Amino acid sequence: MIARLWHGRVPTAKANAYRGFLNTRAVPDYRSVAGNISVHILERREGDVTHFATLTFWESMAAIRSFAGDDVEVAKYYPEDQAFLLEFEPTVVHYEVVSGAGSDQR
Repeated sequence: MIARLWHGRVPTAKANAYRGFLNTRAVPDYRSVAGNISVHILERREGDVTHFATLTFWESMAAIRSFAGDDVEVAKYYPEDQAFLLEFEPTVVHYEVVSGAGSDQR
């Protein structure tokens, strides 16, 4: 399993609207791709700036290519991001998942 992590920053005044955009447009897009296991949106407010991280889990790099294109390291953006993001980070980070525990395991 592969974890893909993207980070972006928005003005805190736009954070609620951006969260709404992510949940209505981006999350369904991720989920529509065969091989996507899950999508998690993380949010951290830091004064006038709110950080968002999208953490997705994938069955394979081939599945990520279906979503992101041949250069899987390049961040994928939507046209709507122009209205929110303070900058466009050019790349994402991938991690091989080597261990984990679900919420049902104690």
